[in-house]
Amino acid sequence: MSDVSVCAAPAAPASPLDAAWWAVFSLAFGVFGLVTAEFLPVSLLTPMALELGVSNGLVGQAITATAVVAALAGPLLILGAGRLDRQKIVWVLMGMLILSSILSAYATSLAVLLVARALLGFALGSYWSMMAALALRLVPSAQVPRAISLIFMGVSVATVFAAPLGAYLGDLWGWRATFLAASAIGAVALVLQVMTLPKLPPNAAPGLASLKITASRRSVLIGLGATLLVVSGHFAGFTFIRPFLELVPRMDVATVSLVLLAFGLGGFLGNVAGGAIAARSPAWAVASAAFLIGGVALVLSLIGDVPSVAFAGTALWGFAFGALPVAISTWTARAAPDHAESAGALQSSTFQVAIATGAVLGGVIVDGLGPRGVLVYMALAAFVAAGVMVVAGRAHEHRRMG
Repeated sequence: MSDVSVCAAPAAPASPLDAAWWAVFSLAFGVFGLVTAEFLPVSLLTPMALELGVSNGLVGQAITATAVVAALAGPLLILGAGRLDRQKIVWVLMGMLILSSILSAYATSLAVLLVARALLGFALGSYWSMMAALALRLVPSAQVPRAISLIFMGVSVATVFAAPLGAYLGDLWGWRATFLAASAIGAVALVLQVMTLPKLPPNAAPGLASLKITASRRSVLIGLGATLLVVSGHFAGFTFIRPFLELVPRMDVATVSLVLLAFGLGGFLGNVAGGAIAARSPAWAVASAAFLIGGVALVLSLIGDVPSVAFAGTALWGFAFGALPVAISTWTARAAPDHAESAGALQSSTFQVAIATGAVLGGVIVDGLGPRGVLVYMALAAFVAAGVMVVAGRAHEHRRMG
């Protein structure tokens, strides 16, 4: 990612520019809240399953419900919100995050939990589909990469804190209070956005024609195919990482929290590394991240019962996955720069479909074969994705550069 300083921008009054960057920060904080809420069930899965009286595999479908709705929400919002002020849409989506977290905290059955998580999915998918377009409108064009990088940093910070903090607070307060804490994060994000986000009346919204053109491009399809494979594999494993750590290397809750923190810190570093590699070759960035995810999964499936291997492998897994969203977003942006909103909506939908697919397959596999079986699927999917980007992705890059 380029790193153009604010000082390098053309001379302009300080306050509008400062206000724009505060608005970008408020969007990043909103992403932090959404991603934190999305993945709380990963760290709270075991106690949630016990209290609701269902299996780990069924509670894992709370992530599936979020992802399925999010996959539909992005394109629907892009197509249907043409006349609405984007400022108000963002506020409503933050309100949905708050409501979803409160409903999750007071859920007395799996059905109520799934409804709450579906509400979160709509907020998440809609929010993601708007991010690139909002960044384009808030900062000068030369500084858009910085704005997008800052928004992605919200994902990285959530990756660092959501799982380990969720496991720790869940053990300290209980899983219901932890979901209430997630609603408080959403409330803070909403306040920040009300204070900083300017009115954003609609520009020309992309229609079905734009989505069709974007979806027909081979370069876009290569990226979407690789995304579907590696992300489904990742979430098949990551959704059930707590049962794996508890059953295979037999870690207690405190150690699981520490391992999940290592995963998150690895993801933070991977975000930086992925951006640096993607600036030179998005195909190599996606391929290397996918290959590393597959390699870690293979090692954990074979010798993950050794605690030190499980700890180091999970941290490396976090590093690899932290690099992936930045890498795949850079690939998609370069594949369709003239249809950025449509490409962003397709990417968001594919990502969420992959999360849902991974959680469903992971639930079936973990209930039937145990946590090691999930890691085998994760390795296979990631290796195939890496192959797609090495062969087809690099070939496309060579043609583009030629």
